[in-house]
Amino acid sequence: MEMFKKVKKVRYYIFLFLLPALFIYTIFMILPLFNSMRMSFYTGKGIVPDQFCGFQNYVKLFTQFPFRERLSNAFLNNIKFFLMVSIFQNVTGFFLAILLTRNVKGVKFFRTIYFLPTALSVIVVGFLFRLILNPVWGIFDKILRVIGLDFLIRPWLGDPVTALPVLAIVTAWHMIGIPIIFFTAGIDGISEEIIEASRIDGVNIWGEIRHMIFPLVKPIIGIVFILTFVGNFSEFEIVYSMETAYGNPAYATDIFGSFFYRTTFGTVMNVVSDVGLGAAIATIMFILILIGVIIFLRLSQRTD
Repeated sequence: MEMFKKVKKVRYYIFLFLLPALFIYTIFMILPLFNSMRMSFYTGKGIVPDQFCGFQNYVKLFTQFPFRERLSNAFLNNIKFFLMVSIFQNVTGFFLAILLTRNVKGVKFFRTIYFLPTALSVIVVGFLFRLILNPVWGIFDKILRVIGLDFLIRPWLGDPVTALPVLAIVTAWHMIGIPIIFFTAGIDGISEEIIEASRIDGVNIWGEIRHMIFPLVKPIIGIVFILTFVGNFSEFEIVYSMETAYGNPAYATDIFGSFFYRTTFGTVMNVVSDVGLGAAIATIMFILILIGVIIFLRLSQRTD
């Protein structure tokens, strides 16, 4: 009986400690989310739409030109963007984490600096790479000329074929510190006895990665992919800083974040804004992210 009272008392204190965070999360996340869903059923001018229109905003997004075309284009671009960032960021981060957990020369220095790109502002990163890739004075094309790769020179941010992959590479470089942290922590948590036993049995580095490291950090890989998915489907700043809110060129880099911003707040070229329609786009984004997270969690559980 006394043991039960102690457990109940501990649970009571846990709730008290969680209460401030829960209160802040409710005020700044949950309530705005439900308010945004409510606003998606309204239309009108100004920041707060006041004319109830039911599902009219959703009908407009899925059936009327040009909203239907922009919505489907943003969805496809977001899928491509997520896949490219996942490959560039998470695969590279996984192998870098393996190198950072090895006893090689200079590893302590790189374990100190690898998170620096992630600490930079997204707007700053986008502006810097926009200067680096400038076709007139950008240093990237000059380097290609110096090393004899002139045939690769092209307007990287002005070509619809290369613009989205370039943004994905920049995003992967900027955020690579996060998967490295997760993967490094997972690899460091593997028992040294297991690793040593495999090496005694003659397992090489690739066998060690395939049969030991990868299976043991697989739950962490699932978490990293979920974080990447959520981040990519709510991304906006990198597109805005490198390709404007229109997702240039010719909407080739237009994703949900830029589509939402342009619709909700308007732009310099298009001052017309529709907060209700923007709220409908935000609700669609939330539903897609929720479905994606549920799918990733189910797949992760089955794999485990």
